Amino acid sequence: MKIEIQLTDKNNGYVIKNLYPLYLYDLSGHYGNLPNVHGIYEDSDDFRTLIDQYEVQNIWWEKPDILFPYSILVDGIPAGFILIASPPHCNKGIDYFLNEFFLVQSLRGRGIAEHAANMIFEQFKGNWELFTNPLEKNIVGQKFWRKTISNYTSGDYSEEYGETFNGYQLIFRFINSENTAYPNDSV
Repeated sequence: MKIEIQLTDKNNGYVIKNLYPLYLYDLSGHYGNLPNVHGIYEDSDDFRTLIDQYEVQNIWWEKPDILFPYSILVDGIPAGFILIASPPHCNKGIDYFLNEFFLVQSLRGRGIAEHAANMIFEQFKGNWELFTNPLEKNIVGQKFWRKTISNYTSGDYSEEYGETFNGYQLIFRFINSENTAYPNDSV
């Protein structure tokens, strides 16, 4: 099985946009969300169609040196995505923020997601941060990130629960460069 990550641009970003509703559906299982009145998984009823949702996502292709939208490919087939942000779209002291991470359900549990995450981490060196849902319904996700980051850093990472711009989350931080100290700034 060949696993690749591919930086997308405006020409092939539609692949991530096609997978995004599946990601939001997955998240609904963790948070108990229902679709809006138009059948779209969004917080607002302003989104009437997937095209409306696509328009909001365009920011990922408008800032190519700041936002990095990657597709995960398995044997050449789109299987997920990883959205990475850099300053100013990160907390102070953070170089890279893993904004979104998704792998289709049929490929989970095979080491693909961990391999793809490691490939991304190797692409970008610096102070990393990512959040995940701290609720019991997301135990699988929490275990995944704990294992993946621990394996990648040989256990040299921090983990805490706290308030973020996305509510109360489980926060992971690590450094994969020559830096020696974690950022002291709280989120």
